[in-house]
Amino acid sequence: MSVEEKETPIAFTQSEQTVVDTLPTKEDPDAVGGKGEEKQPLHTRVLKAVSTREGWFGDYDYAWLCTPQLPFLSKRGEPPFYGVNDKIPIFMAAVLGLQHALAMLGGLITPPIVLGGAGDGHLNLDADYKNYMISAALISCGILTIFSITALPLPGNRQLGTGLISVLGTSFAFVPVAEAGFKQMYSSGFCKTIIGADGTSVPQPCPEAWGAFLGTCMLCCWIEIALSQLPAKTIKKVFPPLVSGIVLTLVGVELTGTGMKYWAGGSGPCLSRPATGFFSKCPNIAAPNAVPWGHANWIGLGFSVWVTIVLIEVIGSPFMKSASVVIGLAVGYIIAAATGYISTSGMNSAPAVTFLWVKTFPISINGPLVIPCLFVFIVLTLENIGDVTATCDVSNVEVEGPVFEKRIRGGLLADGIAAFISTLFTNAPVTTFAQNNGVIALTKCANRQAGYWCCFWLILAGVFSKFAAFITAMPDAVLGGMTSFLFCNVAVSGIRILAYCKWTRRQRFIASCSFCIGLGVIIVPSWFTHFFTYAGDNAALKGFLDAISIVVSTGYCISGFIAIFLNLVLPETDESTEIQSRVHAH
Repeated sequence: MSVEEKETPIAFTQSEQTVVDTLPTKEDPDAVGGKGEEKQPLHTRVLKAVSTREGWFGDYDYAWLCTPQLPFLSKRGEPPFYGVNDKIPIFMAAVLGLQHALAMLGGLITPPIVLGGAGDGHLNLDADYKNYMISAALISCGILTIFSITALPLPGNRQLGTGLISVLGTSFAFVPVAEAGFKQMYSSGFCKTIIGADGTSVPQPCPEAWGAFLGTCMLCCWIEIALSQLPAKTIKKVFPPLVSGIVLTLVGVELTGTGMKYWAGGSGPCLSRPATGFFSKCPNIAAPNAVPWGHANWIGLGFSVWVTIVLIEVIGSPFMKSASVVIGLAVGYIIAAATGYISTSGMNSAPAVTFLWVKTFPISINGPLVIPCLFVFIVLTLENIGDVTATCDVSNVEVEGPVFEKRIRGGLLADGIAAFISTLFTNAPVTTFAQNNGVIALTKCANRQAGYWCCFWLILAGVFSKFAAFITAMPDAVLGGMTSFLFCNVAVSGIRILAYCKWTRRQRFIASCSFCIGLGVIIVPSWFTHFFTYAGDNAALKGFLDAISIVVSTGYCISGFIAIFLNLVLPETDESTEIQSRVHAH
């Protein structure tokens, strides 16, 4: 509803009144996004947009977007705010859409690179398969984000999507579960492992494991679709911020371990540092300038990425800050290429273009993965509610009331359906990304046209498979420097959620019990490995025991279950009584 359509006056704070003052009015049709009293025909508006300087560039302060912000110097004035449906210049929409695409690029390419990489917890795929997985992730996220931004109307005053710049990307929450599942598939013989001449276990490529993961997610994503039919308040009551904060913190902690392995050279067979043999160096002795795992060369390459990200945060322009991860990756890549750590053979042999289903995977359902995947989709439901709320806040639209509730439920429904379609696209399930909220807040542009341009750039990058081959050729240490930073951001997000808890005795007890087991199995991964000793031929029983093992060995899964259970069974305490008892105790 526009400002002039409101029937009753509303008291705004000073910051809110500033936003309202930038909205179009009948008296000021030339204001930002103003359309005047009479709406011009579509063909007239399109012609004006493509044939005039105003239509292409407007009066946006592009210099502000690209000017470094040096410490201790005065700040430039910020640009005006562009609302969700305001008119926006074509060039500005394209540039800010590219900024959104760059902000999420690191998060999009990381899961396929990590899961397709080497080691018994990964798929050990060749370069062609990894190239395809990266391209499929980019194309899938670009296509599915369009529906979330558009907010297709549904019967019963419902909608599919949020109608905001809610971009979709592959969730990091699936990575630990997938790694645990793949490890179990190798140990059970579903995926093959051979013993090298030097006695090293060498996991073989297993695209069948990716098909099993996708099939299991196809089955489990319906729980998120079902939860989208419930009011957000009901979901938050069963899964309060305490639970989601604990889970997100441990997701980040667990993933950071993977990132640090990559930073030191990789997570493949070279991780065990064999004295001789094909994997005595990382990634193997045939790679250019290969050195052993943990060598100073690998640490230095990853450090170049990390330092670049820090420097950009200190002195970078607004555009650079939102793309700091990609710029850091580019700097590390350039250094690696200049020092001879990159082979161009994969880039030369990659086709010019690709699309979905160029590579396919045999779909199946892996029983032990069902329970962990169901829990992940519950976690994504909680994450989606928080992300959409933040998007509403930075977009200056309602954060309570029926319109807000409609956006929340539309976002949840879009996430669930997009997760199902994404698996059909041979990509891991997708969810709403949070980092793009920072781009909206930084650029003062919540316009959906920028979101559509973001989708265009993602699809374009995915279609040109040389881009995926360029990414695949990157040394693991460069990737590790970037992913370690990204994964720690997940942990910090969880800590931030926990910081807003009241921390009563009840909440401290729940957190302590949850972190005890969750952190414990992350630090000592083999803690539960030898608990079950069943060696019979009952496949159903063995699958059930494997499912329990995956849940317990995945830190955030077991801690999440503990937190949910204790939150439901422990009675709420009277906070005022507890505070008085602490005061009298002192």
